[in-house]
Amino acid sequence: MHSVMMTVSRGLAMVGGIVLSALILMTCVSILGRHASAALNSDLVQTLAPGLAAWMLGLGLGPIYGDYELTELGMGFAVFCFLPLCQITSGHARVDIFTSFLHDTTNRWLRLIIEVIFLGAIALIAWRLSIGMSSRMRTGQTTYLLEWPVWWPYAACMVAASAAVIVALYMVYVRMLEAVTGADIIGEGGESEH
Repeated sequence: MHSVMMTVSRGLAMVGGIVLSALILMTCVSILGRHASAALNSDLVQTLAPGLAAWMLGLGLGPIYGDYELTELGMGFAVFCFLPLCQITSGHARVDIFTSFLHDTTNRWLRLIIEVIFLGAIALIAWRLSIGMSSRMRTGQTTYLLEWPVWWPYAACMVAASAAVIVALYMVYVRMLEAVTGADIIGEGGESEH
């Protein structure tokens, strides 16, 4: 079971990484295009080489149309893709100043409580995403520039959030076993200790 959860978590993280890398590349290309377009439209270039400037601008040199919308949509999806791996590897931010002095048994019960809270939070987010997606489908809302249906990113985020719910549910089960048996099942890096 653990290997399946790790495979799903890593797969989603890779998809999120690919999306994030594509967004970074798109942003860089768009910024370069924006600066090139500004340079080609400058008084100096328009005076010295108006034909070259017109030809290059005619090729479509400039910012990527809808880059802000694409970044906004893609970033939300990427964040949800990283949640399952972060959850299964205990990668969320935490403060060990107080818990490092506690007994192992107390820490196991504390980890269980934290996993239950996280499960509740991510389940609430996934539920609200499904409601938001249904609402956007009914209204036919689209993005401003690209006019893409807004429910598409909601659906993508909901799939990733649903995977995060499944992983969080699994982690509650694991932490409950750890608390009851007094043995660590999953180490700090997310690897099974069995």
